[in-house]
Amino acid sequence: MVFVAAGILAGPKVLDVVGLDITSGPGLVVAELALVIVLFSDASRIDLRALRGNASLPARLLGIGMPLTIGAGVVAAALLVTDLDFWEGAVLAAILAPTDAALGKAVVSSDLIPARVRQALNVESGLNDGLSVPFLFLFLALAVEQATGAGEWVQFTVEQIGIGTAVGIGAGGLGSWAIDHAVRRGMITGTFQQLSIVALAVVAWAAAGELGGNGFIAAFAGGMVAGRITPAYGEHILDFAEDEGELLNLAVFFIFGVAALDFLEATTWEIALFALLSLTVIRMLPVVLSLLGTGLRVDAIAFIAWFGPRGLASIILALVVLEEEPELPAIDFVLAAMTLTVLASVLVHGVTARPLVRAYGRRAE
Repeated sequence: MVFVAAGILAGPKVLDVVGLDITSGPGLVVAELALVIVLFSDASRIDLRALRGNASLPARLLGIGMPLTIGAGVVAAALLVTDLDFWEGAVLAAILAPTDAALGKAVVSSDLIPARVRQALNVESGLNDGLSVPFLFLFLALAVEQATGAGEWVQFTVEQIGIGTAVGIGAGGLGSWAIDHAVRRGMITGTFQQLSIVALAVVAWAAAGELGGNGFIAAFAGGMVAGRITPAYGEHILDFAEDEGELLNLAVFFIFGVAALDFLEATTWEIALFALLSLTVIRMLPVVLSLLGTGLRVDAIAFIAWFGPRGLASIILALVVLEEEPELPAIDFVLAAMTLTVLASVLVHGVTARPLVRAYGRRAE
């Protein structure tokens, strides 16, 4: 909240002392690196043995909740946002479907929340941005009237998920083995132990992209595998990666704040209503439906449904659309809707995170 507000104040519409551009190539790369390191470090904290016993929750959130969220967003955009045609509204729905791992850190890192709930939210936010990419590119192709056959889209989806996961597991496994080997033989100092973890995240992301997979899925999968080295060598290895991810994350939100008022110029009341629905009904109803029959209490389901913050992932996907199709007729409306939704999420989820964590933690205890 502070860094976004600082960016707005420093931007060209208020004090006009900063002119950073988040829509350029370097701006997009910084944003992607921030998300990659956050995903990797968050995944490395996951207890895989505990997750295996509770895999049904993230599987339901990703396999049922996310497609329903995209579908609800497509319907809401078609009915509400008259400035977008159908497929442009679908592009917007895909941009706003994934949740933000960085904005959810106050929740997934709190010991007050049961591990089952924390890990479900962590895995969901770690994978849903990568899973939304095939939908985004399908809708974008249809919006610009490019022929996209079902077989071609299925192949793209399988490659994004499969190659991304395989590269992440390979990079995380081989990289963590190399670090383990070097540390045991005194070949690497503490500083380079920390740097090597950040390097693993970047290698997994970059390699997956080069091979046709999704780099964000690769970063998350790599972090889950590489996390096994931290019990042997101490938390300081991961602490550095988290600090670097947080630094880049705050930088991105500051630059986003600089650009926010320009992006909001195309806002209409329909876009404002869509942003409100995106953070509430469009997110919460699919989550509730996906978690029916899991045995979770009502307060647990409500807690998971509410904490679907939109942030870094939505910013990056919107910038990808701008980079891929800068002449998209409704690009200004897409950027305005993304910006308003993210700004609202930063505020409402930021303000409610700790109070609701404490309240739900007491009930769970």
